[in-house]
Parts: sequence; C-alpha cells; structure tokens
Amino acid sequence: MRLLPALLIAALGALPGCGALSALQGEPDRDLFELRPPPARSCGRARIRELVIEPPKARGTLDSDRIMIRPSALQTQYLPDAQWGDTVPAMLQRLLVQSLGATGSYSQVGRAPLGLSGDYALISEIEDFNAELTPDGVIVRLTVEAQMVSEMEADVISRGRFAATVPAASTRTADLIPAFDAAARQLVTQMTDWGLRASGVNPGGCR
Repeated sequence: MRLLPALLIAALGALPGCGALSALQGEPDRDLFELRPPPARSCGRARIRELVIEPPKARGTLDSDRIMIRPSALQTQYLPDAQWGDTVPAMLQRLLVQSLGATGSYSQVGRAPLGLSGDYALISEIEDFNAELTPDGVIVRLTVEAQMVSEMEADVISRGRFAATVPAASTRTADLIPAFDAAARQLVTQMTDWGLRASGVNPGGCR
C-alpha cells in the first residue's frame, strides 16, 4: 500500500499532454507578455473634462491572464509556455486609457472618476480575444462591443462593435504574440477614433 502514492504520480505523469505531474507540483513557469497601444496622436486642447474607462466585461474563459487558442468553435485551450502580464479585461482597459489619454482631448482619462462621476464613461464587453485555427490557417481575432455614456444625462450617446483579425504563421508563441500586438493596435485605434467622435472630437484633425 505504501507504493500507491508513487505509482499514482507516475501514472498521471505518463498521460499524454495532460501536464498532471506539473499540476501536482505547482504551475509551470511561463513567459509574460504585454501589448502596446497604437502610436500616440495629439488632437488639440482638451474639450472634455473627464472620461472614465470602465473595466471591460468578459466571460470566464477570457477573464484570465492566459493566452487563448480555439482549435474549434466549441473548444478552448491556452498557450502552455506564455501568459499575459494582466488579465485580458485589465490589459484592454490600460490600452484604452493610454490611447485616449494621449489625444489630449480630455482633461482626465482614468479607470475611475476623480469625483462622484466623470463627464463620459466608456463601457465595453470583450467577445473575442484569442487565436483561431481555421481552414485558411491561424488567425488572431479580437472583438469588442462598446457604449459611450453621458454620465450627466445618464444616457447612451453612441454604440459600436469593433473587430480586428491578423494572420499568424503558427500557434507558436513567437508567431502569435506579434499577431496579437498588431490586432490590439488596430482594435484600440478603432475604439479611440469612435470614442473621440462620440465625444464631439473629429479624429481626422489628430496628428
């Protein structure tokens, strides 16, 4: 009977691809990655006092710091050797704060209002933030639904759906991370331009 624990561990470790032995010994070491905002653009003097970027909502499989791959529409996996430096919602929130804040169109862009409420609030929900295996190869797909809300009037002033897809050479980490970075820059640029227009600022005048 004393041999059972050792035999059980050996059997679990022999299961193909399950990583059971690693799980018993703790989480494996993974490389950490962060995504960058698009290049900063100046849109002139601040016209709006405060914009609050609310934490994006996401389903449980995306509310994580793991890097998701979808082998099929009904299957979810994660890269075994890499993860994001923060959860996906927190990372997207940071990118939007940095991108919209860099425009100079708002006196304050933050994750929470300085007082009881800001002038505007950006509310969003992440639908896709993953790589997919398709008949044409590997693609990175990011999709977000968003609303711009006037806090003073408690009214939705604009809605938008934003999507970016970028091909990747393979599901290797070295190929996926640059594709995620390019897709995130496209997505955040779309959301920044929309946010400016919803706030009464013409993004065509930014440089």
